Amino acid sequence: MEHKVKPILLKGMQIYAEDQQIESGYIILKDQKIVEYGPIEKISSAAEYWVIDVPAGYKAIPGLIDVHIHGVNGADVMDATFDALETMTTALPKEGTTSFLATTITQSNTAIEKALINAGNYIHEHQQPGKAEILGIHLEGPFVNKVRAGAQPADFIVNSSIDDFKKWNTLAQQSIKLVTLAPELPGGLEMVKFLKENGIIASIGHSDATYEEVTQAIKAGANHVTHLFNQMRGLHHREPGVVGAAFLHDELKAEMIVDGVHVRPEMVKLAFQQKGKTGLILITDAMRAKCLKNGIYDLGGQPVTVKDGKALLQDGTLAGSILKLGHALKNMLEFSGCSLEDTIEMASTNPAKQLNIIDCKGSIAPGKDADIVILDENLEVAMTFCRGERAFIRGGETK
Repeated sequence: MEHKVKPILLKGMQIYAEDQQIESGYIILKDQKIVEYGPIEKISSAAEYWVIDVPAGYKAIPGLIDVHIHGVNGADVMDATFDALETMTTALPKEGTTSFLATTITQSNTAIEKALINAGNYIHEHQQPGKAEILGIHLEGPFVNKVRAGAQPADFIVNSSIDDFKKWNTLAQQSIKLVTLAPELPGGLEMVKFLKENGIIASIGHSDATYEEVTQAIKAGANHVTHLFNQMRGLHHREPGVVGAAFLHDELKAEMIVDGVHVRPEMVKLAFQQKGKTGLILITDAMRAKCLKNGIYDLGGQPVTVKDGKALLQDGTLAGSILKLGHALKNMLEFSGCSLEDTIEMASTNPAKQLNIIDCKGSIAPGKDADIVILDENLEVAMTFCRGERAFIRGGETK
């Protein structure tokens, strides 16, 4: 194929670059990197490139980074198979996601270990351009609070264990980048300190912590909140809880599932007013039913009924989402009144900063990975590039 030999030249679209917006511009992709970009009149010659003409009303934004996703298109991280992760890395570019954290769920030690070994192996042996990149693993549970279990199977929930974690991260080839835990439980603060010392994000989630307990966790090194509002002690005028602490402490970046189901639109707006564009991270928390029709699916060994945009356990508990990250941007615009630039910060820049990879991802700038999403006039994903290779084109073949 021609583009395998030549660098790619995208031209004609608006560009939402790191430090400026260009109305009609070009981007050159070469050797998996963004080489340069600028106004279209600055192109010297197109002869040496594989040229892709993009309609004038379309927009180029940096690839989206989902730090909390369990599955898509019938696959789940807990399947612990190569095929499951291959399905995820192939499907996610269709919604604009170019990299993500493979997210586990509370399960037996054996099931968790199989998933970690599989993900660690995939990360180190099987990544390739043209597919979404697995940046690492998000260990969600089992160090959470049964009172706020949600869809985390309560039978397998345990207190934080540094010994277990060390073993698991060794099995995962040191690929665990983020851990969701309840810091108020025995061993919780010690775990937070250990994660901080080892450069791993400690996230407060599935937690019944009081405001004071969250403050202690922040002092110990916690800097992240898992799916704000969902399965955590809420905001009360005499007990601010996890939500109040998230609002008041800039140290905490807060994930949010902006599907209109997990968090009511008005609460999304309130969160944006409190945390601003630098304090929120858009996630999907999606499960295997995303991209599939209504039906009954598995999550952590539990049957989940998917109907009319909701994924529910048998008792009515929300069980992950079927949200596409590209749609979360549109919802955020509608619910909060923020700008597209703000949503880019929340879905690309902030997760890259949290993961300490802002030098290579999170914005359109020379030298960064060529993770580019092209949106049409309706902000729907029209084309996606993962490290310089086209991974998706609407109406055409994907890899």
